[in-house]
Parts: sequence; C-alpha cells; structure tokens
Amino acid sequence: MRDTRESRLLLVLLVAIAFALITVDIRGGERSPLAPARQAAAAAFGPVESGIATVVDPVGNAVGAVRDSGERHTRISVLERENAALKAKLGSADRNRNRAAELDKMLKTAGTGQYGIKGAQVIAIGAAQGFSWTVTIDAGSQDGIARDMTVLNGDGLVGRVTTVGRSTATVLLANDPDFTVGTRMEKTNEIGFATGQGGDSLRVQLLNGKAEVKKGDRLVTFGSSADKPFVPGVPVGRVVKVDPSNGDLTRSLQVRPFVGFSQLDIVGVVVQPPREDPRDTVLPQKPAKPKPTPTVTVTATPTASASPRS
Repeated sequence: MRDTRESRLLLVLLVAIAFALITVDIRGGERSPLAPARQAAAAAFGPVESGIATVVDPVGNAVGAVRDSGERHTRISVLERENAALKAKLGSADRNRNRAAELDKMLKTAGTGQYGIKGAQVIAIGAAQGFSWTVTIDAGSQDGIARDMTVLNGDGLVGRVTTVGRSTATVLLANDPDFTVGTRMEKTNEIGFATGQGGDSLRVQLLNGKAEVKKGDRLVTFGSSADKPFVPGVPVGRVVKVDPSNGDLTRSLQVRPFVGFSQLDIVGVVVQPPREDPRDTVLPQKPAKPKPTPTVTVTATPTASASPRS
C-alpha cells in the first residue's frame, strides 16, 4: 500500500481503536466483553508461544545460571573456608593435646631426676649448621640458657647446647657423629662412652671388655664434672646388639636411643643440676613379666570292671 494521506489516516484510526479496546479490556477485567476474543487468540497462538518458550527457556536458564554463578561461587567459597577452619581447629586441638602430653611427661622426668629445666620448643632443624644433627630452640641467653647445658625430653637425653643467642639456641643431638657422652649401665654400673652414628643408633664402648651385657639392658648418663655438659641419670637408650668381645680391652654395644630425634617438639634445658645423682630412678619401670598360668592336668581313673556272675 502506498504512503498516501488516506493510508496514514487509516493507520491512526486503527491505533486509536486498538488503544480503546485495550482500555476497555483492562477496565473490564474478567467480565470484559473482549474476553471471548482474547481466549480465542490464546488458543490460536498458544502452541506457537509454547514452542518458542521451549527453545528459549534453556538459554534463559543458562543465562540465569551464569548470573547466579557469582553468588553460588561466593557461597561455596565461604563453605570451603569454614570447612578448612574447622579442620585446622580440630588438627590444632589434636596437636595441643599431644604437646600437653609431651610436656606432662617431660615434667615428670625432670621431677623424678630433680632437674631444674627451662622448657623450649624446637623451631628449626639444622639447615644453618651444615650437615650436623642439630635443632634450634626458641630459648636463649635471656631465658638463662648457656653453652654446654644438657637437653632432654620426656623420653630421655636429647643432646647438649652448643651455641646460644639472645632468644634462640642450637642443640647438638645425641645421634650426631660428633656427639659423645659418658654412660653407665643400669644395675651393673659398667661405664662407657656413647657416640652418635646418625639415624636412630648409638655405639657404646664399655671400658670393661669382660662386662656381662645382654640385649635389652639400659643405660643412663654418667654425668660430667660440674654437671657440664651432662647431668647424671638421664636415660640414654636400650641395648639392641652386643658385639663379641674377642678378648679386647673394651666391649662394643649397639644402643637404640629412647628419644625419637625426627619427632622432637617440646624439650627441656637443664638449667639446675640435681643435688644428688638420681642413678637409675629416672628410667621407667619395666613392665612386670606375666605370671605363668598354672595348668591342671586331669587324669581319668579307670573303674574296675564288674566280676562275672557264677
């Protein structure tokens, strides 16, 4: 249709009629006189709208998912942080319980030996000291720590202090090859010298080549002059192997230390030696050997057979 004056007037008239019908329909609501026409239109065009919605809805859902993804990601991040914090709290609680148990055990050891100790925590393992078996503790000269002091924990001898700073100190561990300590055998009092071999083994040379030693025997520190670097009576380890004497003047033993050097955490530096040598009292009591269960043997006594009748 050409753009003429008549066509423009017709278009304006149709638009005006449309607005009038819409106004009447809105004001009439459910009772609108145009309701039947609206229902017929819905029946005609409904399937078309449904088909279009089927195509468009997945796209709309995807857009909605993208729009909400930021909020969901934030919720997930919050939950992940809360979960990590809870795990850390539980782990921290377990660690605190373990450290409290270590501290309690060390205080009992120190109390039994009458050692005055300064508690410290291992904060580093010998990176700054080359390849030696050393650890750094968080106590130094301001805490009363000095060179050549004995270091122990709840299990026994850890080592000796070699270098002291204001707030830290270096401890040479008992399993270091440069470490040597005088030892005394439990009960027999045989004296020797223990040397570190790295790892979890010490080598002990007893001064008496004919000493009677067996696997399982225990050793403690003999002590040093003026109690430096070692105080007496600190548990050292247990004999795991006795080398043949072969008539030598000394006798060699392989000893497993009581202390686990790869698991050190809480330690105590002996700042005050005991008034008397505690001897073997710091060693834990050996478990009692189980008593043999008496066995009762029951022997059946055969009964005499009845005599035959005459």
